[in-house]
Amino acid sequence: MRTYRLAVDGMGGDNAPKAIVEGVCRACTAGDLHILLTGDQEVLEAELAHFPKVRQFIEIVHAPQAIPMDAKPKDIFDKYPESSLILAANIVAAGQAEALISAGNTGALILASAQTIPRIKGVHRTGLAAVYPTRNELNRKDIFSLILDVGANITVDRDHMIHFALMGNAYAQKVTGIERPLVGLLNMGAENNKGGPKYVEVNRILESLPQINFYGNIEGSDLMKGIVDVVVTEGFKGNIAVKTIEGVAEAAMGLGKLAFQKKLIWKLGMIMLSGGIRKVKKISDYQEYGGAPILGLEKLVLKCHGRSTPRAIDNAIKLAVKCARDDLVGNIKESINAFEREFTRPDYDHITGFDT
Repeated sequence: MRTYRLAVDGMGGDNAPKAIVEGVCRACTAGDLHILLTGDQEVLEAELAHFPKVRQFIEIVHAPQAIPMDAKPKDIFDKYPESSLILAANIVAAGQAEALISAGNTGALILASAQTIPRIKGVHRTGLAAVYPTRNELNRKDIFSLILDVGANITVDRDHMIHFALMGNAYAQKVTGIERPLVGLLNMGAENNKGGPKYVEVNRILESLPQINFYGNIEGSDLMKGIVDVVVTEGFKGNIAVKTIEGVAEAAMGLGKLAFQKKLIWKLGMIMLSGGIRKVKKISDYQEYGGAPILGLEKLVLKCHGRSTPRAIDNAIKLAVKCARDDLVGNIKESINAFEREFTRPDYDHITGFDT
């Protein structure tokens, strides 16, 4: 049985280190892991003492500092050079672990990863992806779609967006198991001439690429329908989109509680709907899918929710193992390399009808 070596930031997140350690220990019951857990040696040892049966699978790598959740990313290398997050990133960059997992400061994780772990050749911008629940109009085996970028960059150029599509396509193939994922471009209209010159060009390139099963433009109102498996956008728009989805879900739960406190007929209605509401809450729960991948690096990086529970960390580790086992990074490399070879052909401009 293969052993997967993963670096986990033991001090990152609102519930660290307790939730992180418990989640790691839950995952280690599978017996195929070697976890490099970074953080304060004494503190982590005290938490691990509660899980003696799996202690052999976990190696503590002492880091005397922890990056606060509200720290400015630009300050982390100056103020927190010996932090658990930076040390975990260095471990992965040195090839001592196959993936980095952290529930810590998002901006710090993105910056630390970008500064230490090499990007895949040809990739100039990494993309932070997020999984979100939909109505699943494609009738997939699960109801989640992937959207990227959701915050690693504010804006990007045309080629970066093409890379996001290729990376998201590879992720959906390997992680979700969809042979030909449908890829959509988030835009202000369904017509292929919407969004300005950059979006028009992205649309036309994606339409011409044989490795992409391109749906076309989708609008914001389409996001929750689940008519595509992968949504491509820029970080500014993607971040607003996923936070809006989160806000709507929380608002729906709040309205349900309010209704239960009012008229008797509303209470009876809420009781009848309670099973469905619990199901919606479960499928929209960040704990179910563990972590959001930062794609475009030579190693896998997973960003867990800041409020991650042990279950969320356990699921993130399982996701990292699946990505390693199915060689997600290798498949992204292959997709990017194939595109770069095709895109630089002398006749490509003639085929697509625009200048590169």
